[in-house]
Amino acid sequence: MAQITRLSIFPLAGAIVFPGLQLPLHIFEPRYRELVGSALARDRKIAMIQPQSAREGAPLFDVGCIGRIEDVEALEDGRYNIILTGESRFRMLREIAVTTPFRQIEAELLPEPEDEVLSMIERAGLEQESRRFADRQGYSVEWDSVARLDDVALVNGMSQIAPFDAAAKQALLEANDLPTRCELLVQLMQFFGRGDPDEERVTLQ
Repeated sequence: MAQITRLSIFPLAGAIVFPGLQLPLHIFEPRYRELVGSALARDRKIAMIQPQSAREGAPLFDVGCIGRIEDVEALEDGRYNIILTGESRFRMLREIAVTTPFRQIEAELLPEPEDEVLSMIERAGLEQESRRFADRQGYSVEWDSVARLDDVALVNGMSQIAPFDAAAKQALLEANDLPTRCELLVQLMQFFGRGDPDEERVTLQ
């Protein structure tokens, strides 16, 4: 049976976190400072989810991930530097009318597949396309360290930090299993790596 829970959310375009991975955040807006303070006093959990546009109160994408505050630096002026560790993806069911300055939702926790691995062909194809993408973008990568990552850490880590637009990152987060996410990641690297580097960056509509 699906587990339903109430979540306080931090809607931030371009920012996703996967279970088991970390996301550093600088919290400066008063409402999100209050969100962090509330989380620290309660269960240390904040739900990251992307808005569908930049406007205030914009509709949210369906899927996000709960993060637990693992490390926090409280600054003298009320701002925070925090590190979230992803715990569980969720699917939003509805937004709740609240009096808090931050938004809250009711959501269903999504089960995560266990012990996922890629085939040798999938892994090799991902590493090959990653090298091409990094070369085209001018990134310097420690490939020996990349080779030592397990399949889940590699695919999810790349999905989290890749310089794609919000819709592309959302599609990666919503992928139901590792091979599907890996295939989509390769396609996105091919798509976003196209074109003249002097031209405006290609975006996925």
